[in-house]
Amino acid sequence: MHKQVDLVLITLSSPIMIGIYEEKKLIDSIISSEKSSDVLPLLFKEIFQKYEVKNLFYANGPGSFMAIKVAYIFLKSLSIVKKIPLYAVDAFYFNENRPIKAIGKLYFVKVASEIKTEKFDEKIENDFKLPEQLNYNDFKNNSTVPLYSIGAV
Repeated sequence: MHKQVDLVLITLSSPIMIGIYEEKKLIDSIISSEKSSDVLPLLFKEIFQKYEVKNLFYANGPGSFMAIKVAYIFLKSLSIVKKIPLYAVDAFYFNENRPIKAIGKLYFVKVASEIKTEKFDEKIENDFKLPEQLNYNDFKNNSTVPLYSIGAV
């Protein structure tokens, strides 16, 4: 019998990160600079050989719309086919609510619960981090669909 784990995915930009959690504690992580469309199937093949996945959690934006769409379609398909619950939270959860690169000098920012774009002249580093401890309540009341409501940039 495989160890039961939860997975957290941050696939908004390169590198993508996958956190593996046992009893809500981070026990391992996978980091890849490859395109999520190329690498996710390979990584999940390995993960499913080692673990039984109980829950899937991911950052549903903002970030690269294409990367978010790929992750959503991949994870939603897995969720349906393998009957694994899927949960989401916005990307600001993983970077201490810092601005997230959009395009050019535009960055996504979150003020209260509203996400909008703002121009910054200096480059802002985007350091996403997997939480050491997984809190299910942070994901439970959120929609899993990508954040498409953000204006085009």
